[in-house]
Amino acid sequence: MQDFGQFDYVIVGAGSAGCVLANRLSEDPDKRVLLLEAGGNDRYHWVHIPVGYLYCIGNPRTDWGYKTEPCDGLMGRSLLYPRGRLLGGCSSINGMLYLRGQSSDYDGWRQMGLTGWGWDDVLPYFRKSEDYYAGEDEAHGAGGNLRVEEQRLRWEILDDWKKAAVAAGIPETDDFNRGDNFGVGYFKVTQRNGWRWSVATGFLKPARSRPNLTVMTKAQADRLIFEGRRAVGVRFRRDGQPATVRAGAEVILASGAIGTPQILQLSGVGPGPLLQKLGIDVVHDQPGVGANLQDHLQIRCAYKVQDALTLNTMAATMYGKAKIGLEYVLKRSGPMSMAPSQLGAFAYSSPDLATPDLEYHVQPVTLEAFGQAPHDFPAITASVCHLRPESRGHVHVTSPDPMTHPEIQPNYLSTEGDRKVADRAVRLTRKIMDQEPMAKYRPEEFKPGPQYQTEAEVVEGAGQIASTIFHPVGTARMGTDPEAVVDAELRLNGIEGLRVVDASVMPRITSGNTNAPTIMIAEKASDMIKAAARARVMA
Repeated sequence: MQDFGQFDYVIVGAGSAGCVLANRLSEDPDKRVLLLEAGGNDRYHWVHIPVGYLYCIGNPRTDWGYKTEPCDGLMGRSLLYPRGRLLGGCSSINGMLYLRGQSSDYDGWRQMGLTGWGWDDVLPYFRKSEDYYAGEDEAHGAGGNLRVEEQRLRWEILDDWKKAAVAAGIPETDDFNRGDNFGVGYFKVTQRNGWRWSVATGFLKPARSRPNLTVMTKAQADRLIFEGRRAVGVRFRRDGQPATVRAGAEVILASGAIGTPQILQLSGVGPGPLLQKLGIDVVHDQPGVGANLQDHLQIRCAYKVQDALTLNTMAATMYGKAKIGLEYVLKRSGPMSMAPSQLGAFAYSSPDLATPDLEYHVQPVTLEAFGQAPHDFPAITASVCHLRPESRGHVHVTSPDPMTHPEIQPNYLSTEGDRKVADRAVRLTRKIMDQEPMAKYRPEEFKPGPQYQTEAEVVEGAGQIASTIFHPVGTARMGTDPEAVVDAELRLNGIEGLRVVDASVMPRITSGNTNAPTIMIAEKASDMIKAAARARVMA
């Protein structure tokens, strides 16, 4: 077994959090930092061309290839569950949407006893990361590592959908990231001049030349190494060969909402009965590890339209495909530069709510399933998701073998509240499509379909077409109660020398896409880790 010696910090996972940590912690030349990534590098053209997510998701070169367990709320269906497996992690294969959530999300965390996680506390970290195309103001930052720009295309039918949403009572907005995201408008994206801008590009690449930072790819963590109740290192496989490394200061898990609980459970930190059943020695019986899985489920409402330019029709001919490719080559614009969703809206499922609980992703394209070719008729998709689902799932290892994928059960639509919101979401979508600005397209609903009318019918129809929007969080949640996995400093409760820094620590899912919040968490954690190092020196 190869021994790679000792570093101050060993970071497990080079995704949206890990790349930020590697950059910030290696700023101190006296600290040796090792970043372990199970996947490979990001030198693959489809990683950097925005539309390349179509060729990265489901590709073993870039995606872990997870699947969920069959889910009752989805009529027994199992879903593909993409997670990035390369430098940059999910930021290298995701939809590139820059969304922070709502100020009330973070104020809610603070009210749960998580001091330092309110909106006023986290906003400076969002701003620190950001290089906003319009420059710095009270909400946005400039000069940071994460480039945020406007999209480089418009669609007439999406402009009209926006007008229809306004007619239905949703105000127009040009910025979803000031704390109150109620409104309809085009999403901002993590791109620069028509290229994807991942954390590997923005954070890791500028730091790679530092002599105190080592990056190892094809290095999959097997389990943590403990001395008593202190984490002192990581056992991993590099190119299939066993290896170890020790951490003088801290081990930092940044492997995401699926990978982090898997590594913890394989290491003996998790629900005792589950681990004992699998023959894994229990180091710390912590039932919260792998519990509290939350995700945004999108209901992909789809409408046939007439007399409209959509991606369905553009991509249907060789001439259209050539035109799309030529526009990108010459201008870095057009469909090849676009995020999976261009137009967005945040809305209320009920007037009784204090903040919006629905998010729309509207696209000038329809597919039978993700990764398949567009339909051969003009159509649009108005996907809508419940931002604050009540349903909770789990991530459980099923074998002591690190190469075996864990059991992922999101339990979508498992509560009466979630089912009611699904019904209301479909009805609001129908209301928007019935507004005058859409009339000229003569929209015809075909997913879920007009035959679904009662609440029970609509929920059944939603369950047949809904899919994940790839936002799993919460499986190593922060908290102050006995089942909380980490404290407000992201230190693992009951274990020394170990932190978790990724989306798994969110106690409740944010009201929007989760990549920007994960980057923020890593920015804040970096300051916490540096402060702890200074305190050790002073002690």
